[in-house]
Amino acid sequence: MATDTAGQRQTGQRPATEASVAHAPPGAGAGTPAATGASAHAVRPMRADARRNYERLLTVARTAFTEHGTDTSLEDIARRAGVGIGTLYRHFPHRTALMGAVFQGEVDALLAQARELADAPQPCAALVEWLRAIITHATTYRGLSRALMSASVDDSSGMARCSVPMREAGGALLTRAQRAGAVRPDVNIGDLMQLTNGIALAAEESPDDPELADRLLTLTLSGLKGR
Repeated sequence: MATDTAGQRQTGQRPATEASVAHAPPGAGAGTPAATGASAHAVRPMRADARRNYERLLTVARTAFTEHGTDTSLEDIARRAGVGIGTLYRHFPHRTALMGAVFQGEVDALLAQARELADAPQPCAALVEWLRAIITHATTYRGLSRALMSASVDDSSGMARCSVPMREAGGALLTRAQRAGAVRPDVNIGDLMQLTNGIALAAEESPDDPELADRLLTLTLSGLKGR
């Protein structure tokens, strides 16, 4: 976003580089924002003070995203965490990198749920249950569904660490439902995830209609069923 880029210019922070890789959280893989371009460099553990700042930023950002949406001011997040904006950018070079880190725990839970549903006796019902869980997650934070829609067509996005494994997990559930003849064979997971995020976005824009998401999902499913 333009605000984030301007913040980087004002504070003299560079985009993700080898310097920021040194502060990547343990377990950050080569595909994560913090490790971009780090294939030739070992990821070093963060110092204790750096880890405290990292965890504090995540805690504050999660609260801010819940209360004010994902477009909340990064400068305000840094201030509330008691660090400078430069520290925030060292850990999270752009807004979507911060969002991906904040939502990683919930994404992990959705991935675990997908694994649990992989052997459910009714493949279509399992797929629907998982899609409903995604909508619930996406509508928790204003702006998240829009970010997920963008990330689904851009694997270089900071949110790709969330969207890519979600597509893989959903693809497995979809394939199983298709093999059972419960879902049309021409349905693909990319379109289905976009539809799901679109439903979440519609529900976000209509807070006075709590049943909207379920109605729209039901309408979507009527077009997915095998003949």
